[in-house]
Amino acid sequence: MDAQGLAYLAAGLGAGLVTMGAASGIGKITAAAAEATGRQPEAAGDIRTTALIMSALIEGVALFAAATCFLLQGK
Repeated sequence: MDAQGLAYLAAGLGAGLVTMGAASGIGKITAAAAEATGRQPEAAGDIRTTALIMSALIEGVALFAAATCFLLQGK
């Protein structure tokens, strides 16, 4: 296997790890938000807003990391 093939493999593995990490983080946020809403239903709106903002931040970081993986494969 040549260097370019290894670069493609590394980019694919890196993007996969980024995706799994983001999914795990968003899942934990969602589970915590559901539990918090169950404990304090009157704060559901604030909890939902905070969970959505945190999920969006995680998605942004995951997008940058995946883009970096694919950009580095070409060098």
